[in-house]
Amino acid sequence: MQMSQNQFKDEVEFPGLPLAVYREIAAHLQQVDGVEAGLYPAAHQQFDYSYSQIGGLWIQYDQHADLISRERVAQILAYYQNCYGAFRKLNSATE
Repeated sequence: MQMSQNQFKDEVEFPGLPLAVYREIAAHLQQVDGVEAGLYPAAHQQFDYSYSQIGGLWIQYDQHADLISRERVAQILAYYQNCYGAFRKLNSATE
């Protein structure tokens, strides 16, 4: 997705998290007003059961995402962190 002005994008990773749970998180985040979310593939080329099939999750906030929306995203990520362990923010971008 192309970012337009006044948009903010985060990328997060939950190490070792299964594909199905990443999809669940993305679906959950997409229900928040002004927020879009999606997955990007893992960097490693060879399949290994000990690694996730997903490299991480991107979260994009548009101009309609207010403070309440951002707090809701933080609550959702905190919920999944409590269930599956800590996540890492990979990067943030603003345009």
